[in-house]
Amino acid sequence: MSTTATRGARTDSAQYILTLNCPARPGIVHAVTSFLVGEGCDITEHQQFDDTDNGTVFLRTSFTAPTGTEPARLEERFAATAEAYGMDWKLRDAAARPRLLVMVSKFDHCLADLLYRWRSGTLDGDIALVVSNHPDLREQVEQAGVEFLHLPVTRATKPEAEERLLRLVDEHAVDLVVLARYMQILSDGLCKALEGRAINIHHSFLPSFAGAKPYHQAHARGVKLVGATAHYVTADLDEGPIIEQEVIRVDHRQSAGELVLVGRDAERLALARAVNWHCQNRVLLHGNRTVIFN
Repeated sequence: MSTTATRGARTDSAQYILTLNCPARPGIVHAVTSFLVGEGCDITEHQQFDDTDNGTVFLRTSFTAPTGTEPARLEERFAATAEAYGMDWKLRDAAARPRLLVMVSKFDHCLADLLYRWRSGTLDGDIALVVSNHPDLREQVEQAGVEFLHLPVTRATKPEAEERLLRLVDEHAVDLVVLARYMQILSDGLCKALEGRAINIHHSFLPSFAGAKPYHQAHARGVKLVGATAHYVTADLDEGPIIEQEVIRVDHRQSAGELVLVGRDAERLALARAVNWHCQNRVLLHGNRTVIFN
């Protein structure tokens, strides 16, 4: 079962988002809504999903709290309800914009799209820093008003480079790392350190083509669908929990080069949606699956 309810928000209050999952049992929604009403809060959006296969309830509730409400106090008071129902939960300030660190190599299409969305106000996070293992895109990034750091990576320097990256995440208070066509494999240790807060994008075909020039392989096999998958980064290469996928139909008239361009469009769209949904706290990560309240 999946439900959604939305209505206008009050303008004299702070906006918060509560997300949770817990074992299914009667009274969960009542417990949450009763708590919020008791605190003088006003629910503006509520979405839930009952996973009957696994006996788990997922919930995202957006609400306004009276002016002067302290988030820490809300968390402290809700903890008893959460414990009673075995909830895995988070409470966030909806006005807090996540800070992004974007990683890129030489292909700039996903980076350029994110920079444009950020500058136009349609990206629900702020790009704090762009890190690349090549210097090629420095001018493009700095012209957008974003700091660029060239961080070379070789087999010998990879451990040092990854340690530097984690320091940058801390120094810049980064909430989400975005691999916008970053052509380096992250170590298992780094993937673990960034678990649930790093998103990758890659091409996706049916059937799958691995190795060099996947679009040319697809063209040779007469592929009819070109796509892309955005997912959380894990140690299993390109197999992390999926957030978004985009598919575009193609046919025999398009050359391999044209398939590359179509694929880049799919990558841009899938990555932008995944990043925005994460920034809006609409992605609930549960094991190797995601529940997306979009």
